[in-house]
Amino acid sequence: MSGAPDPTPHATPTAAAARLLAPSKWRAWELVAWALIWAVPLVFGQHAALINEVAIFALFALSLDLILGYAGIVSLGHAAFFGTGAYVAGLFAKHVMPDPLVGLLVSAAAGALLGAVTSPMIVRGTDLTRLMVTMGVALVLLELGNKFDSITGGTDGMQGVMMGPLLGAFTFDLTARVASFYSLAVLFLVFLLLRRVVHSPLGLSLQALRDNRLRLMAIGLSVQGRLAVVYTLSGAIAAVAGALLTQTTGFVSLDVFEFHRSADLMLALVIGGTGWLWGGPIGAIAFSVMRDWLSGITTQYWTFWIGLFLVVLMLVGRERLFKPWTWFRKGAAS
Repeated sequence: MSGAPDPTPHATPTAAAARLLAPSKWRAWELVAWALIWAVPLVFGQHAALINEVAIFALFALSLDLILGYAGIVSLGHAAFFGTGAYVAGLFAKHVMPDPLVGLLVSAAAGALLGAVTSPMIVRGTDLTRLMVTMGVALVLLELGNKFDSITGGTDGMQGVMMGPLLGAFTFDLTARVASFYSLAVLFLVFLLLRRVVHSPLGLSLQALRDNRLRLMAIGLSVQGRLAVVYTLSGAIAAVAGALLTQTTGFVSLDVFEFHRSADLMLALVIGGTGWLWGGPIGAIAFSVMRDWLSGITTQYWTFWIGLFLVVLMLVGRERLFKPWTWFRKGAAS
């Protein structure tokens, strides 16, 4: 009996590492999806402005998914970072230099700084506390932008933001073709960065923190330190999205701090799902297309139809709504 082989194979370090690395491998459908995304501006060049808007919104959604889906940090004021990046990009282009790439880096640094400064208020407390604090920070920045109208333009917005050519060769114009490729390129690079982050030891520890904070503390890992790091990174990415909006439109107003920015972002993640990087882009595309299509059909009641869709989504469930054949499978199992 002692010499008989064990039918249950023991887990080895190599097998465990392979299981951990499996989600980080690119799947065929992801490559196809990115190929289609890059082809959209070429095929639908007449809608370049909408494509640019969706790409920026998708990047903004990625920043929130990083803290909500992977770290469990809820926020109703993520527009604070978006607006900070937008105004910093505009001020930098007007008063320092119009290079878009340098302005993008400066805006990211400003968003990261705001995230680092406000993170002590986020890492402690309950979800309700975080909701109120994040929304409060956005409202404070909105009022500051309105107060210092000599710098920000106040309610009239900051006008006359002129950007230099991208890489010294591609000029932003009214067709928005350069803008759409620029925003898509930034979205792709940030997606690659976050893909690496969420599958790193930091990303895995964040998911463990989201699922069971006490267990993570019990093994000696710093909960508050990890939350502060991911919140700072999320703020930098949201600021990059705001900077893209200013650079590609040449205008920024107090609207970037408004509550509806954060609310639309949350709705996009409700549609696309949290805790996987594709939820942000998919939700942003779905929400933007529905908003554009429904507002074209009925300018007054398009919010009603989006609200009705969200109610049905919550009642039925995302999987059962988009995969109706699972209804019969689950019914048979029960």
